Amino acid sequence: MKVRVHVFVSGRVQGVFFRDETRRHAVKHNVTGWVRNTYDGRLEAVFEGEKEDVEKLVEFCKKGPSYAKVTNVEVTEEKFVGEFRDFRIRF
Repeated sequence: MKVRVHVFVSGRVQGVFFRDETRRHAVKHNVTGWVRNTYDGRLEAVFEGEKEDVEKLVEFCKKGPSYAKVTNVEVTEEKFVGEFRDFRIRF
């Protein structure tokens, strides 16, 4: 079953290669969407793909790369749209 989630990650999540690692994990698990840093210091992402693969990305976000310190992850389920062809880092 295909799903879509919108994720906000708080903590020390900028300047620690979080976006790049998220993109790498997304490609590995065939998840499409995007990831970006927000002006308030959080990380924001939208993931689309098979439920099991999207869940793996969400689990990654709860921990992040080695230098990250995640304090909170907000996950909102949205209606699957299928609008993405790949996974991108947005600036």
